[in-house]
Amino acid sequence: MSYLSTQPISHARKVCSLYKQAIRTLQAHYEFFDRYEFRYQAVLMRARFDENKDEKDLRRAKKLLLDGQRELLLKSHPQPIKFPTSPGGVAYQRTSPPPDWLLDVWHPFEKAQYPEYFALREIRKKEFIERWEKEYGLSDTEVTH
Repeated sequence: MSYLSTQPISHARKVCSLYKQAIRTLQAHYEFFDRYEFRYQAVLMRARFDENKDEKDLRRAKKLLLDGQRELLLKSHPQPIKFPTSPGGVAYQRTSPPPDWLLDVWHPFEKAQYPEYFALREIRKKEFIERWEKEYGLSDTEVTH
């Protein structure tokens, strides 16, 4: 679950995220009908953010951020633009990654093109097997022999 946040997010990062979401919302509203109007609105949006970029009072900065998030929620588009391979997009996780065992059936000539990778891979496989046997014991086939 690498998408879960494990550290607090700074105020500056929240503001950058709000700006990006605001621009994407403007894009959803204007891009397909009038590209020039979208650019004009994007410049105005940037000016609104730049007015308060040097705000020293943290309480006022926090209030501005919350007001901006509220305004974004109120003006959100009913069908926001989503990139195809991003979460919520039409092609998100459409293809599953190939299984790890496929690398084991590569021809030796193919493996010879990446000697460091496959050497390290063999070491990691041995470590994994040792850790498995330490935790769960030997497999049934090894016990009977």
